Amino acid sequence: MKAHDGLYIDGGWRPAVRPDDLIEVVNPADEQVIARVPAAGPDDVDAAVRAARAALPGWAATPPAERAARLTALRDALAARKEEIAETVTAELGSPPAFSEAVHAGLPIAVAGSYAELAASRPFEEKVGNSTVLHEPVGVVGAITPWNYPLHQIVAKVAPALAAGCTVVLKPAEDTPLTAQLFAEAVHEAGVPAGVFNLVTGLGPVAGQALAEHPDVDLVSFTGSTAVGRRIGALAGGAVKRVALELGGKSANVILPSADLAKAVHVGVANVMSNSGQTCSAWTRMLVHRDRYEEAVELAAAAAAKYGDRIGPVVNAKQQARVRGYIEKGVAEGARLVAGGPEAPREQGYFVSPTVFADVTPEMTIAQEEIFGPVLSILAYDDEDDALRIANGTVYGLAGAVWAGDEDEAVAFARRMDTGQVDINGGRFNPRAPFGGYKQSGVGRELGGHGLDEYLQTKSFQF
Repeated sequence: MKAHDGLYIDGGWRPAVRPDDLIEVVNPADEQVIARVPAAGPDDVDAAVRAARAALPGWAATPPAERAARLTALRDALAARKEEIAETVTAELGSPPAFSEAVHAGLPIAVAGSYAELAASRPFEEKVGNSTVLHEPVGVVGAITPWNYPLHQIVAKVAPALAAGCTVVLKPAEDTPLTAQLFAEAVHEAGVPAGVFNLVTGLGPVAGQALAEHPDVDLVSFTGSTAVGRRIGALAGGAVKRVALELGGKSANVILPSADLAKAVHVGVANVMSNSGQTCSAWTRMLVHRDRYEEAVELAAAAAAKYGDRIGPVVNAKQQARVRGYIEKGVAEGARLVAGGPEAPREQGYFVSPTVFADVTPEMTIAQEEIFGPVLSILAYDDEDDALRIANGTVYGLAGAVWAGDEDEAVAFARRMDTGQVDINGGRFNPRAPFGGYKQSGVGRELGGHGLDEYLQTKSFQF
């Protein structure tokens, strides 16, 4: 697997300050080391931030139409690398090839294109009475991205930042740095000026912390766990700098009595098993009326059994142990295991069995904490008010789903859910709609015009 042995700073690849400090990239399907990349330290981060700061005035002054042209070129460069991107994600994340091509490679291309259009069409000035309101770039952005959707999360931060006129330093997850290097190649090919985008591969507690607390970073955009998000928020708050945090989730899939139960369960199980359960917005709690509960459990168990050899591994040994630990916790707390279990299904690779729990009560650990693996909890409710209480009964509020025979009935329930995004009767993901959470699922929004707004600040002239 091809890997750069340097960091992309100020328009070119350069050695790290400590070139012998390396991160091993492991294929989670066979546990083999496939590449090594630099582990950047604070001095490397400082060099990247200084490059971004120096490039900021020129890029901020670049007309939006030209920024849009660079983003269009970036989209095209990513599209030309689609097959290589998919192969790389499969190698470093373990995602099945078809999913890697369709989602991990395909979705970021669409998102990059959407920001090219927004950069060209969004008004950056407006008249409000006797005032002219300007929407200006917030400055240097420190982007810290996770491993579960490595390219999508990069594009969802970098593309709107560039569209807004910001410059960026990216610190990708240490498990999936090769995809980030491909992105840097695409940025270079797209003709983005030197210093506007910079890449430092490294460990979160070292490079990530140095980036979050750097005095010349104006905004930190982070996607990852709620615990790390709190830490980044504290670091940024000390300097009164802006943050955008997309954090954990424990989303509810509410199946109302009038719904097509078979379809709702089938789609719900597929949602949880997608990407080996490593999706922050996954509907990991299925809520079913007590009268049809056992029917739903049987359907879910049968559906999950079909995923045994269709999903990839989780990302690493630590994550495998974490997920298996949660499964053991579910059994210990009295949930009924109806599919899967804690035993590793293969001798090699970080695989976890697709798992379904029944008889889950709202206070159980597996109904409250984010597991981030292919594990579904099914809970019973007595009426709609009970279902709403359960759905809203966690510290999270990232996503969710509602199913009903009548769309208006589903929408009425969804309006009462404390969550940032709700799919109605299996509605398709919209990469132009705002994505983000309520409560401890985060601060701010990504994607579409709302995602662009995160990277802008306002100034007004009064006449």
